[in-house]
Amino acid sequence: SRTAVSVDGYSYRHPESEQLTLAEVSFEAREGELILLAGASGSGKSTLIRSIAGLAPAFDGGTAAGSITVCGLDTRDHGAADIARVCGTVLQDPERQVVMTTVRAELALPLESRGQTSGEVARGVEEAALMLGIEGILDRRLQNLSGGELQRVSIAAALAVRPSLLLLDEPASQLDPVAADDLIWTLRRLNEEQGITVIISEQRMEKVLAAVDRVLVLEEGCIVGDNPPHEHLAAADRCGWPAPPVAVIHKGSGMVGPPPVSVKELRSRLREEGIVPTQPPFGVPDAEPETPVRKGLLRRFKKEHVDPAVEVKGLWDERDAGKTILAGIDLKVGAGEVVALMGRNGAGKSTLLRQIAGLEDPSRGQARARGRVAWLSQTPASFLTGEVLADSLSKEDLADADLGSLAQRNPRDLSGGETQRAALAIVLAGDERPGVVLLDEPTRGMDQASSERLASVIKDLSDGGAAVIVATHDPELAAKVASRTVLMGEGTVIADDSTRAVLTGGWHYATETARAIGIQGGPITPIEGAATVAAWFAEREEAEQ
Repeated sequence: SRTAVSVDGYSYRHPESEQLTLAEVSFEAREGELILLAGASGSGKSTLIRSIAGLAPAFDGGTAAGSITVCGLDTRDHGAADIARVCGTVLQDPERQVVMTTVRAELALPLESRGQTSGEVARGVEEAALMLGIEGILDRRLQNLSGGELQRVSIAAALAVRPSLLLLDEPASQLDPVAADDLIWTLRRLNEEQGITVIISEQRMEKVLAAVDRVLVLEEGCIVGDNPPHEHLAAADRCGWPAPPVAVIHKGSGMVGPPPVSVKELRSRLREEGIVPTQPPFGVPDAEPETPVRKGLLRRFKKEHVDPAVEVKGLWDERDAGKTILAGIDLKVGAGEVVALMGRNGAGKSTLLRQIAGLEDPSRGQARARGRVAWLSQTPASFLTGEVLADSLSKEDLADADLGSLAQRNPRDLSGGETQRAALAIVLAGDERPGVVLLDEPTRGMDQASSERLASVIKDLSDGGAAVIVATHDPELAAKVASRTVLMGEGTVIADDSTRAVLTGGWHYATETARAIGIQGGPITPIEGAATVAAWFAEREEAEQ
């Protein structure tokens, strides 16, 4: 097959930066390949995608050396407009990429700019909308969409022109579990049936690993790994790179052989070993144990009627052109409690957080929060002002967020994960400790290390008495930080239970561990999963003796 992308000795330095963001990067993507870019936040993945799209250094400034050829077009001779005729690009922040007022107009724009007839435009819009499941919102205004809906619109607009190459930067970061799964297999189908070359950067590796042909690993601007998925996992074990939950379970349980790349493969291995996950999991309680903080809170609520830190009563929001966003929400969150807020795109999670923060007035009902409220929205870049990061954060706050080395970096040159960490540090800064912390998709663009750091911050806030509500599409984060999960759908609460109860036994709202083990009330983290599988092997050996 022919070469779709050729990167030869390419280096790039951001404006006013002393260090190279990309250093002597070389690789080829053949026509019809689906490639995953992996690596920590700040390793250069987004910059590489922007360079291939012709945006860096042309729009971003800075200096570059080496060459990039995209479908026969050298980016040194052809600008981003020329590249866009053969390449669809979806960046990390779709809210800054859309330009029209309605979804239909946004999808039609790239088709009309290519001179297509009205019939061709209408067909292209309909097909792209159906492909991304947004046919029901074609006439909605973009400003009224949720972050996940906006992300799907951006992807649909990129696909509408049937590009030869598709570049995607964290495309599943704001999608609900169903939409994320649908997106990945839509990409696989387009890749296989239409021959579209796809290069995708995605921190939630478990979502994409089974679908890709190759994994390129970037580390401090250099490519340090280029392998098929199974070989990548074998190298990850040797090199200490992050691995998906199924590989962690495989290694931690003592299983031999190559690490699995998918839930299907792990379950198949277990069946081959004669282990069928039907019995109650060893060492995992049937119900979520009460943490000391939560147990004490429940006792106080029942006996002393202490006011909760967050109380929502009969909350309605009916302002979006007759559309009901919230419909009679009732919710209480105690001081020191961490609640995960989950649900499909457009279910009302962000609106609920804004109401609790006092940023919007309800149509009916009320939302009260006790103490200072720290609120982090889905658009963390909006919290960063000034020419350099040090304009927004003190030296101490930068050090606490592990961003000290980036103090003089322009905020727009930060990676998605770095932007999230900086924005979180900004909303938590100040002499008064927050009584309520509201986080909207806080792991957007975060690598595993940053996600672990975030989990630690949330625990510290909870231990200090803050009520924390985390709106997230990341079940792995919910399993790590929340004792309780509230599931929303169409503006209402459809489930409010322990995180273990909500994230096991389902198809979509489940961690990878829960999918692999498949037992209601069973393990939800990779460590628990590894212990459970190891216990099953031990029980089998004991029974055989």
